[in-house]
Amino acid sequence: MINADDIKLLVASGEGYNAEFKISVPSKVKELSEEICAFANASGGVLLIGVNDANEIKGVQIDNTKRSAIQNSIQEITPHLSCSLSFVDVDGQNIGVIEVPSGANKPYILSGAIYVRIGPNTQKLKTAEQMLEFFQKSDRVFFDEAPCIGFEPLTMIDETFLTQFKAESNINNTVQNEQIFKNLKFITNENHFKNGAALFFGKKPQDWIDQSILRCVAFQGLNKRFIIDDKPFEGNLYNQFQQAMQWLKGKLNVRYDIEGQGSKPRKEIWEIPETVFKEAIVNALSHRDYYDKGSVINIEVFDNRVEISNPGGLVSAIPEAEFGKRSHTRNPLIFGLFARMHIVEQVGSGINRMKALMLADNLPEPVFLKEGIFTVILQRPIDSRIKTTRKTTRKTTRKTTQKTTQKTTQKTAQKTEDRIIEILDINPEATRSEIAELLENISDAGVKYQLNKLKRQGKIERIGSDRGGIWKIIKQ
Repeated sequence: MINADDIKLLVASGEGYNAEFKISVPSKVKELSEEICAFANASGGVLLIGVNDANEIKGVQIDNTKRSAIQNSIQEITPHLSCSLSFVDVDGQNIGVIEVPSGANKPYILSGAIYVRIGPNTQKLKTAEQMLEFFQKSDRVFFDEAPCIGFEPLTMIDETFLTQFKAESNINNTVQNEQIFKNLKFITNENHFKNGAALFFGKKPQDWIDQSILRCVAFQGLNKRFIIDDKPFEGNLYNQFQQAMQWLKGKLNVRYDIEGQGSKPRKEIWEIPETVFKEAIVNALSHRDYYDKGSVINIEVFDNRVEISNPGGLVSAIPEAEFGKRSHTRNPLIFGLFARMHIVEQVGSGINRMKALMLADNLPEPVFLKEGIFTVILQRPIDSRIKTTRKTTRKTTRKTTQKTTQKTTQKTAQKTEDRIIEILDINPEATRSEIAELLENISDAGVKYQLNKLKRQGKIERIGSDRGGIWKIIKQ
């Protein structure tokens, strides 16, 4: 039975995968039953009435008529679900409480519809494909809800990170761990720690879930022929997220805005918006298919792009037409924990936010490959690619001996041709003046000469008019 201290903890940490707040009984009582049905189809949860959206305990008065209406609405859920409305006094405020167990006979249906919990939100499954996906999941427990046999939280939890989680989630540091584990539903009915909680809080969850690794690889050039850095990251999922972000920062071009900062920290400006990477990496960690033991999450950096991929394609409960409009996760417990730390924002909005941020920086929209291994492809800016090429060129030059003037001239010309082809490969609409600006030390006339030379060599061709056409690279 939930008590006043439990309610204070839940309210302090806010709504989430296992908690929903209402300031009063809604005019349509069925809205409460929808939340209850969703909790039953997930890992259970607590519905509090008398708490506002600002996480403030206000109290509520519910007369007998409304109490009967609530109970009658709960009875409409099939199969039968055993839960009811009770009241707890919290510092003189009356709070309505409905504790919902994780249903043993999923799926639970209300008025012919299935409701599910996605992060801190309840969603209604609307299509046959979505319902089929859920029925399949009913026989195969969400990986993060399954027991992690052998994991002992008293000795295997990363206490330092748990303290950080409490702070980020507005949980008082004096709250006992056991109370947090209980209220956030980290323990199965058989008293085992869940996989999702072990992945999120364990010192080394790879001892139990060996595929829970994130690998970062940097390549020289545009393909996977030459590896220049390869780092596998282990530890809990939040640690993997942080290490991956730090690794990316070291591989990409990051400049600093110090104007008007005063005593404030200087502002970092990434060549691709930092928030885009946060969204993509958290999505990979939250939505990957951990049942797939043959693959890991990969972040791959090339001269012209970054690819972030994770096992498991687009969840079949999301039709192609609704991709980016709604969310459905394979690991709702994990996603809910990231949401509690405010690393991800509104559920279902990440894809559109990534697109908007890329367009705001005059970059192409992300490309999403949804079959088999879900992959996000982010194009790097042209000037970043040229800078990378120059760095590689300078390193190569230092390793070579001095050649004759004739050979040096020939190499310089070759480098110019290669750079022009790289620019056109990224931006087929590039003008002569844009190419000259990127190359530096070459005039528009010089670019024109090089373009004509490349055309004569059969390496490029012009499609369309001089003004409205594009350049096409001819593969040799």
